[in-house]
Amino acid sequence: MAYSTDIKLDLMTTGSNSGTWGDKTNTNLQLIEEAVCGYISKDIAGGAGTTALTMTDGASSDARNMVISFTGTISGNRIVTIPNGIEKVYIFKNGTSGTYTVQVKGASDSGSGYTFSTTNKGTRILYMTGSDIVDTGFSSTAIDNVEEDTSPTLGGNLDVSTHTLISSSNRAINFVPNGTGVVQAAGSAIRVAGVQDMWVPAQAMKETNTSGCGAIETVGTAAGKPDMNVLPFDPTAVEFAQFNVAFPKSWNEGTVTWQPYWSMSGTSASNVVWSLQGVCFGDSDNLSVAFGTSTSSTDAGAGTAEDISIGPAGAAMTIASAGEGEWTVFRLGRVATATADTATEDARLLGVKISFSTNAKNDA
Repeated sequence: MAYSTDIKLDLMTTGSNSGTWGDKTNTNLQLIEEAVCGYISKDIAGGAGTTALTMTDGASSDARNMVISFTGTISGNRIVTIPNGIEKVYIFKNGTSGTYTVQVKGASDSGSGYTFSTTNKGTRILYMTGSDIVDTGFSSTAIDNVEEDTSPTLGGNLDVSTHTLISSSNRAINFVPNGTGVVQAAGSAIRVAGVQDMWVPAQAMKETNTSGCGAIETVGTAAGKPDMNVLPFDPTAVEFAQFNVAFPKSWNEGTVTWQPYWSMSGTSASNVVWSLQGVCFGDSDNLSVAFGTSTSSTDAGAGTAEDISIGPAGAAMTIASAGEGEWTVFRLGRVATATADTATEDARLLGVKISFSTNAKNDA
């Protein structure tokens, strides 16, 4: 007999095994079947120790099987060894109970082989080189390296355990939800860089020193109902109010859009033309600098006393000398002399909403 294969088959020489050739061939085929698609359940119960799998010449053996499921209750870290000289692919499942590790390695392996962690009760594809066990990186629940998969999908939750999601190089990690979905953390939407809104009420504004609108005034509606704190703008002359903000460092220093919130002093449904322009100042800058180019928002009165009008967004506006974290001054006006401004009553400004874009995760 000559058992010279990795899986210990009986290689028959010419003229040998007279009268038993058929039986031995059938045995070999059964052993090949065991190596290719065999499954066994291997009990490795016990405390810290080693279970040695065996490969017997010409006979069914636990180490020859393709799929080996470890079972039993373990009360210590266990080691399972594969006989030397075998070159073979294995699928191992850690079906043990007990929070201890299960290490699979070659009988004379000086390396570490592969170790199922105390909580890893999954399945792993490994291969034996003849002297040591090597991890292929494939398991029943995850693929370690998805670099070549351009569209990997998950059939369930991605559990990173105590680990973190990182980029191995200096790159951002980009989470892109599908359709109208949003990026969430613990069930709540994550605030991301993009368009942000800033509300500036009329109380935070002041009539300009030149061509200023009326001073802030409180307009009562009815007892127990909201008052309106407004700046009145004349229907015949161009008048302005001024306010200032400091944009966050996360601002991308790009254009902004804006919307006026206002009310007519009467019941007019005619148009009012609003304008806005701005300029930024950094440390030690001189204030004698012109505002940037204005944009306008034309809106019709509500036609009913004490009704609120929310104007359309003005065109994208460039703020002069834009700089993140700087003092920014805005001048808001009613362009009563514009052809489109046809209302003959005071326009009462309630405030303005400014929309700007950010390009950083925070203001650090």
